[in-house]
Amino acid sequence: MMFHIIMLSFFPVAVSLEHRSRAAHGCSEVNLKSGDVKPDHHTSYLCSYKDCERKELVPVLCSYCEKHFCLRHRHQSDHECEKLETPKPRMAATQQLIKDIVDSKKEARVNKRCRGAKSSETAAKVALMKLKMHACGDKSVPQTERIYFQVFLPKGSKEKSKPMFFCNNWSIGKVIDFAASMANLKNDNNKTTAKKLRLCHPSSGEALPLDHILTSYINHEESALYNGGNVVLEYLDNEVQLLEDANSYLE
Repeated sequence: MMFHIIMLSFFPVAVSLEHRSRAAHGCSEVNLKSGDVKPDHHTSYLCSYKDCERKELVPVLCSYCEKHFCLRHRHQSDHECEKLETPKPRMAATQQLIKDIVDSKKEARVNKRCRGAKSSETAAKVALMKLKMHACGDKSVPQTERIYFQVFLPKGSKEKSKPMFFCNNWSIGKVIDFAASMANLKNDNNKTTAKKLRLCHPSSGEALPLDHILTSYINHEESALYNGGNVVLEYLDNEVQLLEDANSYLE
Protein backbone atom coordinates (compact mmCIF):
# COMPACT_ATOMS: atom_id res chain seq x y z
CA MET A 1 0.00 0.00 0.00
CA MET A 2 1.40 3.35 -1.03
CA PHE A 3 1.51 6.25 1.35
CA HIS A 4 1.77 9.99 0.68
CA ILE A 5 2.95 12.65 3.00
CA ILE A 6 0.36 15.44 3.25
CA MET A 7 1.24 18.61 5.11
CA LEU A 8 -1.59 19.35 7.53
CA SER A 9 -1.11 22.26 9.79
CA PHE A 10 2.58 22.26 10.83
CA PHE A 11 3.17 18.53 11.10
CA PRO A 12 3.24 15.85 8.35
CA VAL A 13 0.70 13.09 8.77
CA ALA A 14 0.76 9.89 6.72
CA VAL A 15 -2.54 8.95 5.08
CA SER A 16 -3.48 6.51 2.38
CA LEU A 17 -4.75 7.59 -0.99
CA GLU A 18 -8.08 6.26 0.10
CA HIS A 19 -8.20 8.72 2.98
CA ARG A 20 -6.40 11.66 1.39
CA SER A 21 -9.40 13.99 1.23
CA ARG A 22 -10.08 16.22 4.22
CA ALA A 23 -13.54 14.83 4.71
CA ALA A 24 -12.30 11.21 4.49
CA HIS A 25 -9.72 11.49 7.23
CA GLY A 26 -11.71 13.82 9.51
CA CYS A 27 -9.21 16.66 9.36
CA SER A 28 -9.23 18.50 12.70
CA GLU A 29 -7.54 21.65 11.36
CA VAL A 30 -10.28 22.73 9.04
CA ASN A 31 -13.86 23.84 9.76
CA LEU A 32 -15.79 21.92 7.19
CA LYS A 33 -18.74 23.53 5.47
CA SER A 34 -21.36 21.05 4.50
CA GLY A 35 -23.47 21.77 1.47
CA ASP A 36 -26.45 20.79 3.58
CA VAL A 37 -25.94 23.70 6.06
CA LYS A 38 -28.62 26.32 5.56
CA PRO A 39 -27.50 29.95 5.28
CA ASP A 40 -28.38 32.29 8.16
CA HIS A 41 -31.13 34.61 6.90
CA HIS A 42 -31.62 37.85 8.92
CA THR A 43 -34.77 39.99 9.00
CA SER A 44 -34.18 43.52 7.61
CA TYR A 45 -36.19 46.69 8.12
CA LEU A 46 -36.76 48.99 5.16
CA CYS A 47 -36.61 52.75 5.77
CA SER A 48 -40.04 54.44 5.55
CA TYR A 49 -38.67 57.76 4.35
CA LYS A 50 -39.65 58.64 0.79
CA ASP A 51 -37.35 57.26 -1.93
CA CYS A 52 -34.95 55.80 0.65
CA GLU A 53 -34.08 52.12 0.05
CA ARG A 54 -31.76 51.64 2.99
CA LYS A 55 -32.37 48.74 5.35
CA GLU A 56 -31.34 48.05 8.91
CA LEU A 57 -30.88 44.68 10.63
CA VAL A 58 -32.42 46.01 13.80
CA PRO A 59 -35.62 48.05 14.08
CA VAL A 60 -35.11 51.79 14.31
CA LEU A 61 -38.49 53.12 15.37
CA CYS A 62 -39.52 56.78 15.66
CA SER A 63 -41.18 57.11 19.05
CA TYR A 64 -43.58 59.75 17.65
CA CYS A 65 -44.91 58.35 14.36
CA GLU A 66 -43.85 54.71 15.19
CA LYS A 67 -42.42 54.01 11.72
CA HIS A 68 -39.16 52.26 10.78
CA PHE A 69 -36.26 54.34 9.46
CA CYS A 70 -32.62 53.91 8.63
CA LEU A 71 -29.95 55.43 10.82
CA ARG A 72 -29.64 58.41 8.49
CA HIS A 73 -33.34 59.28 8.80
CA ARG A 74 -33.99 58.24 12.39
CA HIS A 75 -34.49 61.77 13.76
CA GLN A 76 -37.84 63.59 13.41
CA SER A 77 -36.37 66.42 11.41
CA ASP A 78 -34.53 63.99 9.11
CA HIS A 79 -37.62 62.06 8.05
CA GLU A 80 -40.01 65.04 8.18
CA CYS A 81 -42.03 63.41 10.91
CA GLU A 82 -45.74 64.03 10.58
CA LYS A 83 -45.91 64.64 14.33
CA LEU A 84 -43.02 67.07 14.46
CA GLU A 85 -43.94 70.36 16.16
CA THR A 86 -41.91 73.18 14.67
CA PRO A 87 -41.12 75.81 17.33
CA LYS A 88 -41.29 79.47 16.38
CA PRO A 89 -37.88 81.02 15.77
CA ARG A 90 -36.66 82.87 18.85
CA MET A 91 -36.07 86.05 16.93
CA ALA A 92 -39.58 86.02 15.45
CA ALA A 93 -41.09 85.45 18.89
CA THR A 94 -39.03 88.33 20.31
CA GLN A 95 -40.05 90.66 17.50
CA GLN A 96 -43.71 89.79 18.04
CA LEU A 97 -43.36 90.50 21.76
CA ILE A 98 -41.78 93.89 21.05
CA LYS A 99 -44.52 94.70 18.54
CA ASP A 100 -47.22 93.82 21.06
CA ILE A 101 -45.61 96.08 23.68
CA VAL A 102 -45.26 99.00 21.25
CA ASP A 103 -48.85 98.59 20.03
CA SER A 104 -50.17 98.51 23.61
CA LYS A 105 -48.25 101.71 24.44
CA LYS A 106 -49.61 103.42 21.32
CA GLU A 107 -53.13 102.41 22.27
CA ALA A 108 -52.58 103.67 25.81
CA ARG A 109 -51.35 107.04 24.49
CA VAL A 110 -54.35 107.35 22.18
CA ASN A 111 -56.75 106.48 24.99
CA LYS A 112 -55.01 108.92 27.32
CA ARG A 113 -55.16 111.66 24.70
CA CYS A 114 -58.85 111.01 24.12
CA ARG A 115 -59.53 111.02 27.84
CA GLY A 116 -57.49 114.22 28.19
CA ALA A 117 -59.42 115.90 25.40
CA LYS A 118 -62.75 114.88 26.90
CA SER A 119 -61.62 116.08 30.33
CA SER A 120 -60.52 119.43 28.90
CA GLU A 121 -63.81 119.82 27.06
CA THR A 122 -65.83 119.01 30.19
CA ALA A 123 -63.75 121.38 32.32
CA ALA A 124 -64.17 124.10 29.68
CA LYS A 125 -67.97 123.83 29.83
CA VAL A 126 -67.90 124.32 33.59
CA ALA A 127 -65.41 127.19 33.29
CA LEU A 128 -67.47 128.83 30.55
CA MET A 129 -70.32 129.52 32.92
CA LYS A 130 -67.92 131.27 35.30
CA LEU A 131 -66.13 133.18 32.53
CA LYS A 132 -69.34 134.67 31.18
CA MET A 133 -69.85 136.42 34.49
CA HIS A 134 -66.41 138.06 34.68
CA ALA A 135 -64.90 138.15 31.16
CA CYS A 136 -64.06 141.45 29.50
CA GLY A 137 -64.21 142.08 25.76
CA ASP A 138 -65.71 144.04 22.93
CA LYS A 139 -69.34 144.58 23.93
CA SER A 140 -70.34 145.05 20.30
CA VAL A 141 -69.64 141.37 19.54
CA PRO A 142 -72.97 139.47 19.46
CA GLN A 143 -73.48 136.86 22.16
CA THR A 144 -73.71 134.11 19.51
CA GLU A 145 -70.24 135.00 18.14
CA ARG A 146 -68.36 135.26 21.43
CA ILE A 147 -65.57 132.84 22.36
CA TYR A 148 -64.49 132.91 26.01
CA PHE A 149 -60.97 132.09 27.23
CA GLN A 150 -59.02 132.29 30.45
CA VAL A 151 -55.99 134.06 28.98
CA PHE A 152 -52.73 133.31 30.82
CA LEU A 153 -50.39 136.28 30.49
CA PRO A 154 -46.63 136.36 29.85
CA LYS A 155 -44.43 135.45 32.78
CA GLY A 156 -43.45 138.55 34.70
CA SER A 157 -46.83 140.23 34.17
CA LYS A 158 -48.65 141.78 37.13
CA GLU A 159 -51.57 139.42 36.65
CA LYS A 160 -51.29 135.70 36.05
CA SER A 161 -54.38 135.43 33.86
CA LYS A 162 -57.44 137.35 32.77
CA PRO A 163 -60.89 136.15 31.54
CA MET A 164 -61.71 137.55 28.08
CA PHE A 165 -64.02 136.96 25.15
CA PHE A 166 -63.36 137.46 21.42
CA CYS A 167 -65.28 137.24 18.18
CA ASN A 168 -65.04 133.76 16.64
CA ASN A 169 -64.41 135.30 13.19
CA TRP A 170 -61.35 137.27 14.24
CA SER A 171 -57.91 136.24 13.08
CA ILE A 172 -55.40 135.04 15.68
CA GLY A 173 -53.43 138.23 15.06
CA LYS A 174 -56.45 140.40 15.92
CA VAL A 175 -57.16 138.28 19.03
CA ILE A 176 -53.59 138.93 20.21
CA ASP A 177 -53.83 142.66 19.58
CA PHE A 178 -57.12 142.93 21.48
CA ALA A 179 -55.87 140.79 24.39
CA ALA A 180 -52.69 142.90 24.65
CA SER A 181 -54.74 146.09 24.89
CA MET A 182 -57.08 144.61 27.50
CA ALA A 183 -54.14 143.43 29.67
CA ASN A 184 -51.94 146.49 29.04
CA LEU A 185 -49.18 144.36 27.44
CA LYS A 186 -46.41 145.70 25.25
CA ASN A 187 -47.15 144.68 21.66
CA ASP A 188 -44.40 145.08 19.05
CA ASN A 189 -45.83 142.58 16.56
CA ASN A 190 -45.59 145.24 13.83
CA LYS A 191 -41.81 145.44 14.26
CA THR A 192 -39.69 142.90 12.39
CA THR A 193 -36.77 142.67 14.85
CA ALA A 194 -38.65 142.56 18.15
CA LYS A 195 -40.01 139.49 19.93
CA LYS A 196 -43.57 138.76 18.93
CA LEU A 197 -46.51 138.34 21.27
CA ARG A 198 -48.00 134.94 20.34
CA LEU A 199 -51.15 133.04 21.27
CA CYS A 200 -50.15 129.49 22.25
CA HIS A 201 -52.03 126.25 22.73
CA PRO A 202 -52.17 125.43 26.48
CA SER A 203 -51.22 121.74 26.04
CA SER A 204 -48.94 121.48 23.02
CA GLY A 205 -47.42 124.96 23.31
CA GLU A 206 -47.97 125.50 19.57
CA ALA A 207 -47.86 129.16 18.55
CA LEU A 208 -51.00 129.57 16.44
CA PRO A 209 -50.47 131.19 13.01
CA LEU A 210 -51.43 134.87 13.03
CA ASP A 211 -53.52 134.71 9.86
CA HIS A 212 -55.68 131.74 10.93
CA ILE A 213 -59.27 132.33 12.03
CA LEU A 214 -60.07 131.67 15.68
CA THR A 215 -63.14 129.55 14.98
CA SER A 216 -61.04 127.02 13.00
CA TYR A 217 -59.41 125.93 16.29
CA ILE A 218 -62.62 125.53 18.29
CA ASN A 219 -63.20 121.80 18.95
CA HIS A 220 -60.57 120.94 16.32
CA GLU A 221 -59.62 117.22 16.38
CA GLU A 222 -55.82 117.65 16.67
CA SER A 223 -55.22 121.01 18.40
CA ALA A 224 -58.58 121.85 19.89
CA LEU A 225 -59.36 125.05 21.77
CA TYR A 226 -62.57 125.09 23.76
CA ASN A 227 -65.04 127.86 24.39
CA GLY A 228 -64.41 128.36 28.09
CA GLY A 229 -60.91 126.85 27.93
CA ASN A 230 -57.40 128.26 28.35
CA VAL A 231 -54.89 129.99 26.06
CA VAL A 232 -51.40 131.36 26.75
CA LEU A 233 -49.89 134.68 25.67
CA GLU A 234 -46.10 134.92 25.60
CA TYR A 235 -43.29 136.74 23.80
CA LEU A 236 -41.35 134.53 21.36
CA ASP A 237 -38.48 135.09 18.95
CA ASN A 238 -39.46 135.31 15.28
CA GLU A 239 -38.25 131.83 14.38
CA VAL A 240 -39.71 130.11 17.47
CA GLN A 241 -43.05 128.40 16.87
CA LEU A 242 -43.37 126.45 20.11
CA LEU A 243 -43.72 127.43 23.75
CA GLU A 244 -41.95 124.52 25.46
CA ASP A 245 -43.30 124.96 28.99
CA ALA A 246 -46.89 125.95 28.23
CA ASN A 247 -48.29 123.76 31.03
CA SER A 248 -46.29 125.68 33.63
CA TYR A 249 -48.45 128.79 33.00
CA LEU A 250 -51.54 126.93 34.17
CA GLU A 251 -50.06 125.75 37.46
